[in-house]
Amino acid sequence: MTHLLAYRRYRLPLRVAVRTAHGVLSERTGVLVRLEDESGAVGWGEAAVLPWFGTETADEVVAVCSILGERMTAEQLASVPVRLRCLRFALQTATSVKASTTQKHLPVAALLPAGLPALKKIAPLAEAGFRTFKWKVGVGDMADELALLDDVCAALPGGAKLRLDANGAWQRLQAEHWLERCAERPVEFIEQPVAADARGTEDLLCGLANDYPTPIALDESLAGEGEVERWLTVGWPGVFVVKPSLLGDAAGTLARLAEAKAKVVFSSALETAAGARAALRLAFQWPGEARALGFGVWPLFADARFDGPALAPFLRAEDVERIDVEAVWNALN
Repeated sequence: MTHLLAYRRYRLPLRVAVRTAHGVLSERTGVLVRLEDESGAVGWGEAAVLPWFGTETADEVVAVCSILGERMTAEQLASVPVRLRCLRFALQTATSVKASTTQKHLPVAALLPAGLPALKKIAPLAEAGFRTFKWKVGVGDMADELALLDDVCAALPGGAKLRLDANGAWQRLQAEHWLERCAERPVEFIEQPVAADARGTEDLLCGLANDYPTPIALDESLAGEGEVERWLTVGWPGVFVVKPSLLGDAAGTLARLAEAKAKVVFSSALETAAGARAALRLAFQWPGEARALGFGVWPLFADARFDGPALAPFLRAEDVERIDVEAVWNALN
């Protein structure tokens, strides 16, 4: 079967810049793809590239789409290089058939800003019904952030959980200090405490995971092709933070995680609504334990036409299906 391929590159300013240990992100770049088969059926996908996360660039995606041309066979689609994970996910999404869901609704984690501004955000989010919160750490001075930890925990509603995301900002001693401090606090897990490319990272993370009671979650460590399988092979005891948009063969990777009965949290890669629909569909199909989604990122874009579902403590499967991907595509025209 052949497909007609069209693609549109985007560069979209964010409503508010996002601060992480990797720096400040003020805009989002990527590529939307549209495939039409011989029967006239149309599918869309998004290559939501994050080069600092180890993916290809938007330039590389556009270059390969240009080489593929306007008409493609299934063999050409399958020949896209493995390292172009975001493009492979986009093409897989555009040609896949929607599967049935295992959940009708899922909780959502609310994203707190780095530093002191987090304290002002907790009360209104708690009043809205959120019970899982994600706080960016490793951004400011470590002593200041540690001093804030107790204030953040005290501001949480009863029974709430806090996720800490360091984006690989710490060295071993810093990570140990945080893990010690979090041991008796309502911290669900610490995400990527040390850099994925640091020397001896595998041994270091496994050692930390086994030495402290607070769970550790992998994020950037899963960025490369085959990394999920590698961590499954070593018997990773913690959480896998999965960004489907960056996985390439997302369906195959998730099937392997399900087979291993892994602890999985689905997370946004700051996609547009087009990529978010594809990623969230996979989250609602997950057969394992349902954990709060890491998709509490909207409103994200300065132009709201590109945002996913409105921020709420729970997301319903029907909300995901209401996303109009064609409208997102047309907004780039």
